Amino acid sequence: MKELVFIIFLFFACLVFSQKITVFDAETGKPIESVVVFNKEKSKSGISDENGIIDITEFSKRELLLFSHVTYAEHQVRKEIILANYNNVYLSKHSEQLDEVVLSVFRSKEKRNRIAEQIALITSKDIAKVSPQTSADLLASIPGIKVQKSQSGGGSPVLRGMESNRVLLVVDGVRLNNAIYRKGHLQNSITVSPNILDRTEVVFGPSSVIYGSDALGGVIHYVTKTPKLSKNNAVVKGGLFSRYSSVNTETTNTISAELRFKKWASFTSVSHSNFDDLRMGTTRSHGFDDWGKVPSYSDNLNGNYEEAPTVNDNQNVQRNTGFNQTDVLQKFFVPLSKRTDLKVNIQYSTSSNIPRFDRLTVLKGESLKFAEWYYGPQKRLLISPQLEINPKKKWLEKGVVTLAYQNIEESRIQRKFGSLDKSFREENVRVFSVNGDFKALLAKKRNLEYGFEMVYNDVYSNSYGKVLNIVDGVIQGFNGDFAVQSRYADGGSSYFSSALYLGYRQDLNSKSTLNTGVRLTNTNLTAKWLDEQFIQLPNNDIVLNNKALTATIGYVYKPNRTWQLNALLSSGFRSPNIDDVGKVREKNGNVTVPNIDLKPEYAYNAEIGIQKYFNDRKFRVGANVYYTLLNNYIYRTPFDLTINSEAKTGSEIEFDGEIGNAVANVNKGSAYITGFTISYEGKLYKNLKTSGSVTYTKGESYDLKEPMSSIPPLFGNFELNYTDNSFEAGANLIFNAKKHIKDYNISEGIDNHEETPVINPDAKDEVAKYYGSPSWMTVGVFGRYIVSDSFTLQGNIMNLFDEHYKEFASGISAPGRNFSIALQVNL
Repeated sequence: MKELVFIIFLFFACLVFSQKITVFDAETGKPIESVVVFNKEKSKSGISDENGIIDITEFSKRELLLFSHVTYAEHQVRKEIILANYNNVYLSKHSEQLDEVVLSVFRSKEKRNRIAEQIALITSKDIAKVSPQTSADLLASIPGIKVQKSQSGGGSPVLRGMESNRVLLVVDGVRLNNAIYRKGHLQNSITVSPNILDRTEVVFGPSSVIYGSDALGGVIHYVTKTPKLSKNNAVVKGGLFSRYSSVNTETTNTISAELRFKKWASFTSVSHSNFDDLRMGTTRSHGFDDWGKVPSYSDNLNGNYEEAPTVNDNQNVQRNTGFNQTDVLQKFFVPLSKRTDLKVNIQYSTSSNIPRFDRLTVLKGESLKFAEWYYGPQKRLLISPQLEINPKKKWLEKGVVTLAYQNIEESRIQRKFGSLDKSFREENVRVFSVNGDFKALLAKKRNLEYGFEMVYNDVYSNSYGKVLNIVDGVIQGFNGDFAVQSRYADGGSSYFSSALYLGYRQDLNSKSTLNTGVRLTNTNLTAKWLDEQFIQLPNNDIVLNNKALTATIGYVYKPNRTWQLNALLSSGFRSPNIDDVGKVREKNGNVTVPNIDLKPEYAYNAEIGIQKYFNDRKFRVGANVYYTLLNNYIYRTPFDLTINSEAKTGSEIEFDGEIGNAVANVNKGSAYITGFTISYEGKLYKNLKTSGSVTYTKGESYDLKEPMSSIPPLFGNFELNYTDNSFEAGANLIFNAKKHIKDYNISEGIDNHEETPVINPDAKDEVAKYYGSPSWMTVGVFGRYIVSDSFTLQGNIMNLFDEHYKEFASGISAPGRNFSIALQVNL
């Protein structure tokens, strides 16, 4: 009997005195296995089981516990605080120690201090502080990135002197680049709302080993918000974000709802933005009084009919720049088992008609050329189930299989003054893809990464013309039809790519890490032209097959806790897509025509990076220097083509009733792009943070001895922030050096040199006629106040001194002084 009483006493004593805690992922709410906990002296330790549970009975009440895991930032907390927090500990992928930040841009999560490439990260907190109107404005705030704009509803990011289809956009592991991403300037980056983003990660330089074709300048990876699980009771959270901006009377409203349950979770977000005409700055420090002003505009874009341009009563307001956009995100998170998770990601983005401002200001003689030129609603649908597995096997530690279906619609509508003929060009792209990305832990600090990718693009291109029916100065439908040349092959096009990749990452010792990888990619392109009324090709059926083997090797050396040295050799390639090979369009008197003999372009990159850490690694100063050699690079140049079924070649072609010079994308020899970025970020003191960067880029072709297109001038930014409990305030300075006209690429036309100030109107030589891009500098301030756990107010003043300027190669002037106020409500 005494023995039984003693056993019962011990049982209840264990229940009372045994102290077990659970470690959770702060992002998903799932328990974390294999988390090591120890005290400062490392005399006591424990490890979490498959349910995330650790027994911390042996630690004293006031003892400081340190939690460590390979994919999470180190966490420190006293035991008494854990017990007061219902015995729960939450680990995050982010840390104030800048080299501990975990990135997912390399398909599998990896710490910054094991990566040789130049990278940048902007979190949801940073996004809230920047308060960007579009994701293009968000990208413009990232060190090392410039953004070109042809109209208000767009933005083309430039990384290391490359843009458009040489930069890869990715959202939640799915590539956004499709078969009609063009050379020049793209506007697709705005189809992901910044209000649905958890973070944005950027890797600079050729990244074709992980991502395949297109990633020559780098990769921009948007990561959207993911719902969390609830440990016990169901939790419902709601959110409201509302912002007003004065410079274009912007109103943005985002409503979100998160449902948290023990076995599944859901996140829903609906965002709508409305933008009116954009006002430019009025302080003209550059000295050009009329540059960029809009004396007249076309009042024909909203169902009106005006035979002549309309006088602009305020020339600093850029008429025909307004548009609206709606973005929807629905994400489900379902843990199928302890080692398997399912995420279902549904995204939809649509817009109103978006006027092409730079085309609507083109002159023909002394008057405007176009009465109408606008993009139809830009629509993007993404449906992507993603399966995450964690079998914990030797050759398969964990992996992710991502399926995706995308449907993209875009169109271009235009009509000239003095004509009733209105042309329509419509494109629809359906993209089917599957990715498998897997990771094996061969030994401690030795990772093997491998995977596959298959992407199929189905492109449909349609075109037609309608003749307006005008009755008493009012449009009464149409009274006729006419033929219009389609933008792409009217018989349909397809683009298929498949790839296998293998990567290896090993810590050679406590001070150095080796990164290597190789990828084999195969691409197949087909296109068929039916209508030969406008252009006759040597062969109406095109079939292109290309293969490429790309590789990378990187080395990270950390001689001590405060220094990190990176060295990297990498290669990349870009296989010609349907836009490269088979596009027909006109710009500034040049008509781009198909070239069925185009071949892939290759990039070979070498770079060195240096990072110096201070203040317990909470402050970083870094520099990256690179040299990229382009071989077989694609270049737009005058082109001979058989025209209108006549057996002759020439350099002129008729397009939309006008004669233009025929140009095409062709392969050239070799060129280089080189440059550097110097940056710093971190804490100066407890409440004071700062960041800044300076980026320089230069590019020139070896064979043509011409500047490369899309090379921005020297640019940078500096920022200072103060935070004190519920209050935050800061200021920033953004600057851009002058780009001389002699440094522009005139022949391709991508740099838009005609958008710079005219200094000699009578000059026949373009270099003598135009000034180039003037230097500029702006100052901005912001403040944020957390009223309560539920309410946050934020105010921004951008371009404080109302400077007038244009971003390099942009067809629209930048916003003038802008006052914005935002309210964030969390329920």
